[in-house]
Amino acid sequence: MTAETDRRYMAASIRLSRRNLGLTATNPSVGTLIVRDGVVVGRGVTAIGGRPHAEPQALAEAGSLAEGATAYVTLEPCAHHGRTPPCADALVTAGVARVVGAASDPDPRVSGKGYAILREAGIEVVEGVLANEAADLLAGYLTRARLKRPEVTLKLAVSSDGMIGRRGEGQVAITGAVSRRQVHRMRAESDAILIGVGTALADDPELTCRLPGLEARSPARIVLDATLRLPLASKLAAGARQTPVLLASSVEADEERRAALAALGVGFLSAELHEGRIALPELLEDLAAQGFMTLMVEGGAETAHQFLAEGLVDRIALFAGPDAIGEGVAAPVTPATVSAGFRLARQARFGDDLYHEYVREG
Repeated sequence: MTAETDRRYMAASIRLSRRNLGLTATNPSVGTLIVRDGVVVGRGVTAIGGRPHAEPQALAEAGSLAEGATAYVTLEPCAHHGRTPPCADALVTAGVARVVGAASDPDPRVSGKGYAILREAGIEVVEGVLANEAADLLAGYLTRARLKRPEVTLKLAVSSDGMIGRRGEGQVAITGAVSRRQVHRMRAESDAILIGVGTALADDPELTCRLPGLEARSPARIVLDATLRLPLASKLAAGARQTPVLLASSVEADEERRAALAALGVGFLSAELHEGRIALPELLEDLAAQGFMTLMVEGGAETAHQFLAEGLVDRIALFAGPDAIGEGVAAPVTPATVSAGFRLARQARFGDDLYHEYVREG
């Protein structure tokens, strides 16, 4: 296999891995292709809920054709015994001749050990093929493994004059339909969305994925609501049994209010307060401990400022509309004011809107 061929098949494996983003619980969404004589004979992506892993699914589809074939995996095959045997052992048993890997796994139970098992069995191993591209999609898992918190994406729609809305007017359309569909796609690939209670009160949002056929991929909705101000008649509370709603609140919040919200299916995250606000680092640690890997921060200038000030934003997704709003709520960040600590990772045009995505360096 040439280096270019390896890159081509790895790119296809990375695309495959995207299929179950946001659906694999505590495990990363990994893609695996088994290729023999230039033909893909097996495909696998981490199953919904996290099991089975991608490699055994791809090997099962390939059957006997896996012997002597090349496996392309977007993350180093696991090496530890859990509910199932290590994926590295499964590749050895199947008799593959080569394994081409992309991103490295920081989990100490895996890091370097998966590749070692393969090499000890006489399998050729090629590491780091399209590693950055694979790591970009695996960023939630990698961030949780390294920093013990979810990867945080700050999403903002910004007008041409640098505003995110008008005070007291609820939701204001800044971007067009194409951009809004892109936001719903982002939701479908996220574990959770977070807003402040101010946004919940002003906009009464649903925060669900409403793309046809992807409604079931709506992520958990989290509201920073220290004193449980979310209205019982809000869309979030009303839909809590269909799509989870979690309120990050003080343990001292009114118990009657808590009981009324709980009766609607609302869940709660006991949060620490710092200077009257939810302590975000501790909240993110708790979310990671519950298995959340990716968090989209969608609402409120104050909430966005707090995440930025705490250094908790890993990715900034800016949708810039073509029209001016006039006097309103200034955007916490615009393409012109993004910190030097972020690099432009991608840009696109969605209808009349421009999209810029920035990723934290290092």
